[in-house]
Amino acid sequence: MPRGKKSKRSRTVSQSTRAGISFPVGRIGSYMRSKKYSARTGAGAPVFLGAVLEYLCAEVLESAGDVCKQSGR
Repeated sequence: MPRGKKSKRSRTVSQSTRAGISFPVGRIGSYMRSKKYSARTGAGAPVFLGAVLEYLCAEVLESAGDVCKQSGR
């Protein structure tokens, strides 16, 4: 490839990677659109919902780990 030229194919980056979260932003958006929770859904709504779900799961897992550590299991 000549110097200074960029490749024509660019790598696709998932919405979850762009947002920096591990929950699937695209799938959450699809669910929100298919279930008709509202007439329109903004681009940031599934990102926010995915971040909230990830945070809640992390809190529950952290609490469960603390309980297990205290009970000696």
